[in-house]
Amino acid sequence: MVGLINIQYAICEDRVYILEANPRASRTVPFVSKVRGVPVARIATLLMLGKKIKDFPELESSKIKFVGVKEAVFPFNMFPEVDPLLGPEMRATGEVMGMADSFGLAFYKAEEASGSKHPVEGNVLLTVADKDKPDLLPIAEKLHELGFSIFATANTSKFLTQKGIPNAEIKKLHEGRPNIADAIKNGQIHLIINTPVGRDSKYDDSFIRMKAIQQKIPYMTTIAAAGASIEGIEAFKKKKIVPKALQDYHKSAESKKSSNDDKMPEEVAS
Repeated sequence: MVGLINIQYAICEDRVYILEANPRASRTVPFVSKVRGVPVARIATLLMLGKKIKDFPELESSKIKFVGVKEAVFPFNMFPEVDPLLGPEMRATGEVMGMADSFGLAFYKAEEASGSKHPVEGNVLLTVADKDKPDLLPIAEKLHELGFSIFATANTSKFLTQKGIPNAEIKKLHEGRPNIADAIKNGQIHLIINTPVGRDSKYDDSFIRMKAIQQKIPYMTTIAAAGASIEGIEAFKKKKIVPKALQDYHKSAESKKSSNDDKMPEEVAS
């Protein structure tokens, strides 16, 4: 294959399965082009016309001085009664990109661009499956350190209390009032971390996610997303986001590279 090829694959038990291989550009190509500062589509066209990869030294690997994060955009706000839990189906309707000097800040910008601006203060609801509780601990510790107040459902609250993390227990829908629904409706919850518990709590989990969409509350359904979100919030609180043109990122990277190239080897090393 000469030019661009879009490959979709799945990995199961360390074995790679090819699902599709299409001779076309995907939406990832412009993202890579912008982050690398390389016109990938143009180069691919020239390759198809007979040029060789060696004719494009800009394709050589080089260390990028900033971070780019691509985030999917979902239409869940248009369907408030649909459970936004993700599966293998294609539900994204587009992508946005965040760029910054650190992953946390780039992630925060990408989330904001997708319509899910994360709060830097307020109350967080934590309700996770037992298997996720050990991984939740550092996230809960960081939330407390950043000044957030933590609400948690019974089992999650018990786990956090045992680990010495201050929190307030909140009732599930079937446990009486006031409960999670009341807190969300009254604007008391500003961020939600809810990993699916399973069939026994399917209704509660689904309700929380749908209410989060209706009330425009940022929510995460995986520990990985939760960790990235908290890293982003911390980065945003430490460093103000200043608008910066894409060209300025690459200009800055080039000036740093040129500066280092002009130095003696010992200067670069120091």
